[in-house]
Amino acid sequence: MDIGTAIQQKKFRSEHEKLIVNLLYTSGWLQANQVRFFKRYDLSPEQYNVLRILRGQYPKATSVSLVQERMLDKMSNASRLIDKLKLKGLVSRTTCSNDRRQVDVKITEAGLNLLETIDKERDDIENLMGSLKVAEAKTLNNLLDKLRTKNQ
Repeated sequence: MDIGTAIQQKKFRSEHEKLIVNLLYTSGWLQANQVRFFKRYDLSPEQYNVLRILRGQYPKATSVSLVQERMLDKMSNASRLIDKLKLKGLVSRTTCSNDRRQVDVKITEAGLNLLETIDKERDDIENLMGSLKVAEAKTLNNLLDKLRTKNQ
């Protein structure tokens, strides 16, 4: 469905305005689908993002600030997300031996196992992109990268 139909707007000031609205609308659509998917695992998309970051650092621990830096949603509170994941037994937090002000965070075996389970079912989310051919997805990725690169 085109964006004009989806939001019941016939005219846009320009193609660029239409693009902005389309990106925002599509982002909300993707987010809603991710929320539904991760709910099965008692996770939010942001918590999943933290777990993936920590898996990438495994077996080493990392700082909360590094996790925050790598988050997809820069407005997320990494410390709060890590606390919630700790309560679920998916991450551990320890005071850094070199710097008592820093907290080291590490994914646990339970966290790794959960990600392994999610990885097996991740096709449900990737299938949302099923209307695009691989070449189209590559082109769209390149265009989005170009958009961000020019405006950073």
